[in-house]
Amino acid sequence: MNSNRNIYRISAFLFICLLLQSCSIERFIPEGELIYEGATVKVESDTLVEDLDLIKNELDGVVRPEPNSKFLGMRPGLYFHYKAQREKPGFINKFFNKKIGEEPVYASDVQPYEVEQILLNRLENNGFFYSSATSVIEEDPENKEAKAVYNLRVKDPYVLKTYQLDTDSLLVYQGIKTTLDKTIIKPEMRFDLGKMKVERDRIDTELKKKGYYNFNPGFLIFESDTNQYEKKNFDLYLRLKNDVPTKSIVPYKIGRVNVYPNYTVEQDSILQDTTKFENKNFFQDEEFFLPKRLDPFILIEKGQYYDPDVSRSTSRRLGSIGAYKFINIQYDELDTGGSDSLGLLEANIFLSPLNKRAIRTELQAVTKSNSFSGPTLALTFSNRNLFKGGELLNVSAKFGYEVQISGGDQSGLSSIQAGISADLIFPRLLFPISFDEDWFKYNIPKTKVSLGVDYLNRSQLFSLGSILATFGYTWQANRYVTHALNPISLNYVKFSNTDEFQEILDDNPFLQSSFDQQFISGLTYSFTYNGMVDVNKRHQFFINANFDTAGNSISLFSGGASGDEPQEFLGLEYAQYAKVDADMRYHLNLGNDQKIATRLFAGIGKPYGNSDVLPYTKQYFSGGPYSVRAFGTRSLGPGTYNADENSTGETSYFDQTGNIRLEANIEYRFPLINVVKGAFFVDAGNVWNTSDNVTSIPEGKFTSDFINELGIGAGFGVRVDIQSFVIRLDLAAPWHDPSQPEGERWNFDVSNPVLNFAIGYPF
Repeated sequence: MNSNRNIYRISAFLFICLLLQSCSIERFIPEGELIYEGATVKVESDTLVEDLDLIKNELDGVVRPEPNSKFLGMRPGLYFHYKAQREKPGFINKFFNKKIGEEPVYASDVQPYEVEQILLNRLENNGFFYSSATSVIEEDPENKEAKAVYNLRVKDPYVLKTYQLDTDSLLVYQGIKTTLDKTIIKPEMRFDLGKMKVERDRIDTELKKKGYYNFNPGFLIFESDTNQYEKKNFDLYLRLKNDVPTKSIVPYKIGRVNVYPNYTVEQDSILQDTTKFENKNFFQDEEFFLPKRLDPFILIEKGQYYDPDVSRSTSRRLGSIGAYKFINIQYDELDTGGSDSLGLLEANIFLSPLNKRAIRTELQAVTKSNSFSGPTLALTFSNRNLFKGGELLNVSAKFGYEVQISGGDQSGLSSIQAGISADLIFPRLLFPISFDEDWFKYNIPKTKVSLGVDYLNRSQLFSLGSILATFGYTWQANRYVTHALNPISLNYVKFSNTDEFQEILDDNPFLQSSFDQQFISGLTYSFTYNGMVDVNKRHQFFINANFDTAGNSISLFSGGASGDEPQEFLGLEYAQYAKVDADMRYHLNLGNDQKIATRLFAGIGKPYGNSDVLPYTKQYFSGGPYSVRAFGTRSLGPGTYNADENSTGETSYFDQTGNIRLEANIEYRFPLINVVKGAFFVDAGNVWNTSDNVTSIPEGKFTSDFINELGIGAGFGVRVDIQSFVIRLDLAAPWHDPSQPEGERWNFDVSNPVLNFAIGYPF
């Protein structure tokens, strides 16, 4: 520990030296030059100006040049640039100059008159005509710095009175007229060139949806008229420019739809077999994809008007199949025989498939909180488009060996884990009742059938075999919402243990009960709202809610219980419980790659009927790299339970669970260098048991004093984020440890930090 502290001190000393050196750039500045510090824009007006702050932000954004960047008031980029210009710059200086070096920006680089004209232009774009601008360069010779100050005097803006569309017999004018009820141009608004550009783009988008394939927003022009008003008012007129091409102002319909389910660049469609299905032509030499299975994903139909939204939706739906790596939809104009009122398009859908078969191998090195470490080998075989309808078969096998490398008397224990599973995914809804297609306009639900077998052997303790089978559906309802429903979920567990572990179970009735129930038959449902897909939004929300219930339907078929004995089905004791939880997240984007990320998790499980406790695999735990990071995985709780005082390191792994879980996290994320990001965070949380199952761990009972039983930790993290692939290191220390006696729980124990290594952000 002392050696680590010395390393921290040396690193801090070197960092401080580097910062101090970065301040010292004055000696490098050439004679007669001053470092440009940036500009200040001052706006004065005789009257109250609406949205002045927004206008000033726009003006600040056009001031040029940009000054050299600063970090904590210093210029490390400029410092390393100067150092790299020396005759013998050295490796370190050249390296940092390449990474963060910046060319110096001097006051002599500023062109005040040109900037004044740009500022006046922006004011005119916002309706402030006949404004004036002056500027001055304020010099600070002592510090070899200078800054520019721009003073703007604005007049009253021009205000809109009426907004009208020119009348014309052309059909496109009728199309434009129907879009004006959604206009953003409103009476009494200030003249705003930016809004006019947005209005042109909006009209273009609406016309495209009506079939105007060749229309362009550049064909529209706004004209303003101030002659009717003495004050600063104007009328605004919208019309088409002169000499717009005829084909640009006529709507287009789809005349033909061609689909290439197995497209390659080298192939020639003329030489391919053609199958006609639902007014579409399917070109494929051999039947790679059944037309009747592919057709539901294609929303482009013969006879409908061209609509880019339909084209995008078709591309998205085809991509959801999972059988294609490239999807390209192209439109070609067809000869209409001289008609100048309607155009025809041929839609060509080129689908380039992924490799039909693929094998993926993963070798993992695993280190767990219970001191078990070792390698795990996983193999996955994939067969795409199995039955020529986009079906995906994944067969996975894994084998892992772990050994406990520390832990006192438990050292040397080993663990073997093996398993094989198969998932068969149908890109369609397999259900006895048909549904209206309007329900699934965004995406077609998928049906998933899964079967898996797992085996776990922990030396000197127990062996566990399990069979899991599920049947269910996933459906992306829109851009943000996804549903997952498994009406059938079966899990059979075969448990055998050693005399040593039986003694542990005999001393812990709660743990014994959680292993007793060998059969779980239930239903699961998950709802996800993911607003994080809008990466540029200032406010982002995410929620994942889950419901899990077991034993309701099977109880109808089970035999009656005798006395206090639990009911059985096919000779197996089955579990009955209900469980619900929610994971809620909110991100606040601060700009410049900075973000405040928050998370709140709450969950509760309730055993009933045939069960006194939740099955062990359904219980909650707290602590770890995706939870409260100042505590190891499964090392927090339940309640004020202290594992060191109550059990060995091996048995505490099983004890520290509960059927209630509460957690809250907050994290400030910011950029460091290139793809390296940093974060400061605080986590809080714990697990508890309800009053029905506190016989073995009474200190784990949930009470009204739960706030004082939260484990709290804080720390710093470093993340390498390469195109959304994130490698994360978080160093955290406990701040409030509920396992300690009251009065001793608040202690920021920085001398015993926990290092978390993980893939991906925690929330």
